[in-house]
Amino acid sequence: MTAIGRTPYGGRPSVLMDEVWNFPHMNDLVRRTDSAAVDLLVLNYNGRRLLADCLPSIVRAAVASRHRCRVTVIDNDSSDDSVALVKREFPDVVVLESPNRGLCSFNGAVAASDAPVAILLNNDIKLRADSIEPLAAPLKHDGPSADDRCFMTAPLCWLFDGVTYEGMKTSVRWRWGLVQATSLFAGHERAIHGPGFTASSGAVLAVDREKFLELGGFDPIYLPGRLEDFDFCYRGYQAGYHARYVPEAVAYHQGCGTFEAAFGRAGCDRLALRNTLLFQWKNLRHPAHVARQLAGLPVRFFRDVLRAPWLEPSERFVFVRALHEACLRWRESQMTSEGRGGDLNTDREWAFFRQFHPQAILR
Repeated sequence: MTAIGRTPYGGRPSVLMDEVWNFPHMNDLVRRTDSAAVDLLVLNYNGRRLLADCLPSIVRAAVASRHRCRVTVIDNDSSDDSVALVKREFPDVVVLESPNRGLCSFNGAVAASDAPVAILLNNDIKLRADSIEPLAAPLKHDGPSADDRCFMTAPLCWLFDGVTYEGMKTSVRWRWGLVQATSLFAGHERAIHGPGFTASSGAVLAVDREKFLELGGFDPIYLPGRLEDFDFCYRGYQAGYHARYVPEAVAYHQGCGTFEAAFGRAGCDRLALRNTLLFQWKNLRHPAHVARQLAGLPVRFFRDVLRAPWLEPSERFVFVRALHEACLRWRESQMTSEGRGGDLNTDREWAFFRQFHPQAILR
C-alpha cells in the first residue's frame, strides 16, 4: 500500500532515524549455521541498491536482540550483483539462492529453518534496532507475552522519511465489489500506537514457524505477487488463530522498491486487482459478500470502458484486463493444487469482516 500525505501522528517516531542506523557492534554478528531462535529472512530480486541501504539495519537489529538470531538473504535468481554484494560486504549473512517464486520463496526457507520464529522481510525494509523482541515475544512458547493462538505479528511501519505512516494495523472494507485491506482508513491516526489485532501485514511480518507450515505458507496462485500476505493472514484467522499488531516494533519501508521497477505502476495496479479477484473467488462464500461482488464488479467494468478514451494507453482497461487475467489464472489453478480455499467457515468469514471493519478497529 502507498501512504498519502505527511502527518506526524502525534510526533516523530520514538527513535530518530540517524540513531537507528548508527547502532554499534555490527561486527559482533557471527555467521551462524547452527540453530537459531529467530531467523531473519530477507527476500531479494535485483535489489543491490536496496540491500546496501537496508541490510545493515537488519544486521544491527540481530546483534541487538537478546535472542540468538540468524540473518539470511534469499536471492530470487537476481541478474545484478546482489549476491556478490552480500558475500563481500556482509560475510556473516547467509545467502540462499533460489528460483524466483516471489513470496513463495519464503515457504522453503521457513520449512528448512530450525528457528521457532521467522521474521520475513522485503529487501526495502529497515528495522529499528530494538524491534526483534516485541515481534518475537507473542510467538515464543515461554515468557509473559507468549500467546498460543498467535500465528503472526506485525510492526508499526513508516516510510523512509520517518514521519509518513504506512501501516500494519490493517482494516478490511469493501470498495465497489472488491475487498480492500488498508491501514489508511479514516481516523487511523487514533489507532496506530495502540496494540491489538490486525487483519494483515505486508513487507515485514514475523511468524510462528510451525503454524506457518501448518497453514501452507504463501499460495502460489498469486504469483508473481500481491495479496498473498493478506490471503495467508485470512487463512490463519479461518484456522482459529490471530495476528497481533505490536507498535513497539518499528520498521521503515521504501515501498514498491522491486515491484514497480519490474512491472510499472499500472502493472502493479493490475496485479493487485487480479489477485483481489482470486482471493475472493478462493476464500469468500458468505451470501452477503457474494452479493457485494456481483453488484460492484459490473460498475467497475463499465467505468473502465467509459473512461478509456481519456486515459493514456497504459492506463486503459486496467480492471478489464485484470478480470481477464484472473479468469485465466483461476482456470489454470483448478488443474493444480493451487487456488483451493480449504475448509471455509462462513461464520468466521463474517466475523473477520466485522472485527476488522475500520470502525470496529477504532472502537
